[in-house]
Amino acid sequence: MKRKQTAPVKSTTQEFIELREVEDDVILLKDGSCALVVETSAINFSLLAAEEQDTLVYSFGSLLNSLSFSIQIAIYSDKMNISDYLLYLNSKLNKENNPTIRSWLLKYIDFIKSIVTKNTILKKRFFIVIPFSKLELGAKAAVSSFSADYLFQRAKTALYPKRDHILRLLSRLGLKASPLRKTELVNFYYNLYNPHATGVDLIDASMFESYLVHGT
Repeated sequence: MKRKQTAPVKSTTQEFIELREVEDDVILLKDGSCALVVETSAINFSLLAAEEQDTLVYSFGSLLNSLSFSIQIAIYSDKMNISDYLLYLNSKLNKENNPTIRSWLLKYIDFIKSIVTKNTILKKRFFIVIPFSKLELGAKAAVSSFSADYLFQRAKTALYPKRDHILRLLSRLGLKASPLRKTELVNFYYNLYNPHATGVDLIDASMFESYLVHGT
């Protein structure tokens, strides 16, 4: 007796994405928890003098010890596309009439090409994630009984003071930081789940949010 062939089980990308909705700068997850993401600049630690390094380590330790809430530190690495930069250099080369400067530009372009050929150039982005746990709604609260508007309202009330505190502390370290807004968040997550589309700038965040989260 031949067994009846069954179609393979197919899953959509949306089934593996925890995002439910994005409003302003707050992410709502499917389990009812929320998060706010702050992107920060970086400091080249190796270029600092020994005393400056010690001061920075002490200051960062003080920052962490001063927090009365949990945070997550995330680093995102992506291959850097320098083709636009090479096109820019070539345009400058074509417009340059000074032989000496043209020679320098040619050597610099060759140098950049050799680096890309021998090494993978990575672009790093640094984030601080401030979470809002669904337990903050109450230990016995059924998340499914709350609307998205209510969850966003509770999350913003809890997260915004923490965000402002983090921004003040980072500025004291000489770092520039800002929370990711809706378009930036959707753009980041879209490229994260679609690595071949890296570098896509989203104009209509609502359209891509619908595609990313709901698959429509």
